[in-house]
Amino acid sequence: MDPEWITILRSFSWSSAGQVTLAALLGGIIGIEREWRGRPAGFRTNILISLGSCLFTILSIEGFPVKGNAQDTARIAAQVVSGVGFLGAGALLQTRNKTKGMTTAATIWLVAAIGMAVGVRAYFLAIFTTLLTTAVLQLLLPVSKLVEEEAKMRKRRAHHDDDEHGFTSKHDD
Repeated sequence: MDPEWITILRSFSWSSAGQVTLAALLGGIIGIEREWRGRPAGFRTNILISLGSCLFTILSIEGFPVKGNAQDTARIAAQVVSGVGFLGAGALLQTRNKTKGMTTAATIWLVAAIGMAVGVRAYFLAIFTTLLTTAVLQLLLPVSKLVEEEAKMRKRRAHHDDDEHGFTSKHDD
């Protein structure tokens, strides 16, 4: 009779281990970018989110296979989306005039989707989305900053014009 650990090893799916590893790698790629930018959800956090969502997805498919109409494997995936929303909400900071952390929250949400894509073996889609996300985060940052600065300048000019004409009302954005 085999020891218990050999029985456990035999039941372990090596392809699933590869999926979880790929999910961790892809989450890590996005996490490195976030860490480099000094964002709160960085390298390790993004790895764990991608890895966890991949594992939940694999478990929902392999652990609860469809047998007639009795089971719904999509229920776990739907709960991953809700749970990740909770994590994303924790990344948001609300100040008097501004909400900070929207990109971090969106990244958390997206990294979970990448992990889920790996979990259903949509490898090309997961890899492509990781590369596209990294490009968006890196390449569009200067554009975003330029647009933000322009918006601040327009707001200052509008406030200055109101002062010159004797208006004291606040601008609602």
